[in-house]
Amino acid sequence: MIQNLSIGAQAIKPLAMKTSTAETATVDGSGQSFGAYLQDALNQVANQEQQAKDMSNKFVLGEVNLEDTMISSQQALLSLQLTTQVRNKVIEAYQEIMRTQI
Repeated sequence: MIQNLSIGAQAIKPLAMKTSTAETATVDGSGQSFGAYLQDALNQVANQEQQAKDMSNKFVLGEVNLEDTMISSQQALLSLQLTTQVRNKVIEAYQEIMRTQI
């Protein structure tokens, strides 16, 4: 399952990656590495998907109403679609860089 990428007021956070140097690239000068930022974003997508699944199960049991279940499901779907599109753009950019002649 893809991990949670929150859409809205919450910021996307990074994936921890091993680096060969002592310095790590940071995002927005916050001191947080890009890897940690990406990992957190993926965790948020996974959490949102799990929340949608839980809401669906609660709906079947009659604990929540249909509107809340559908909203949760659509938020998880949009997060997954956004994550997929970001991944596609990153792969496309990498492939373009690899095609560049030096």
